[in-house]
Amino acid sequence: MMEGSNVLASIRKNIENHVGDKVTLKANGGRRKVFVNKGTIEKAYPSIFVIRLESDTQRKVTYSYSDVLTKTVQLVFPV
Repeated sequence: MMEGSNVLASIRKNIENHVGDKVTLKANGGRRKVFVNKGTIEKAYPSIFVIRLESDTQRKVTYSYSDVLTKTVQLVFPV
């Protein structure tokens, strides 16, 4: 069971290292819908992270690190 928490810890550390960076977000909306948005990673908390969407500066979305692990959410960092 320790392996899963190590993977989550490394996902969290990776996202924490990119706070303030622009990112492309691919989120599974269910029923074969995939939402693609651009945004900025605003904050990383112990169990969730916050992304401010570019299209609407008032809108923020939050995801858990397990969403990244289960590929419900994919973050693409520009190279």
